[in-house]
Amino acid sequence: MKKQTLNNHPINELLQQRWSPRAFSEKPVEKEKLQSILEAARWAPSAYNEQPWRFIVGIKGDGTWDRICETLVEWNRQWACKAPVLILNIGKKTHEYNGKNNVTFKYDTGQAVAMMVTEAVNQGLFSHQMSGFDAEKAAELFNVPDDYQVISVTAIGYYGNPDELPEDMYKSEMEERKRKSLKELVFSGKFGEQSEWV
Repeated sequence: MKKQTLNNHPINELLQQRWSPRAFSEKPVEKEKLQSILEAARWAPSAYNEQPWRFIVGIKGDGTWDRICETLVEWNRQWACKAPVLILNIGKKTHEYNGKNNVTFKYDTGQAVAMMVTEAVNQGLFSHQMSGFDAEKAAELFNVPDDYQVISVTAIGYYGNPDELPEDMYKSEMEERKRKSLKELVFSGKFGEQSEWV
């Protein structure tokens, strides 16, 4: 299903097509497509080129997928555990070059995940990122070192049948995509002051 942006200015077609469904097919994702998605994440920008992101990839049918699914809150488990790929997104909290706190590790990991989900669109797939999971449980289940933080989970797969979703999720699935206007987001001079560029 396509839900393109209603943008006011031209943007890349992949960004227009990207949205976060809950209706996933159980059809497996081809290894080559998943490799391309992870490769896209690898080339994300990061402060000092630290590349703080790490990913634990679960494929439906393996123990890794089962454990990631187990960490999801019940609301997300209803739909996300149909997706054939679940990825745990993790960031390194300190700089490798001096051991000090890396204040942008979450930002940089987020950029890598943004690359990942954009490449998913390029591969004809869909993704949905989640914060609704037990990060502490995930860290324990996967022996994540203290120097790393489990940040989010991404479901990836082919689009499924929205009619199989619970009623409230179905309604959300069918709604038009919405975003705040640029006037609410972009300022000049000082915070809250309207910019001439929008």
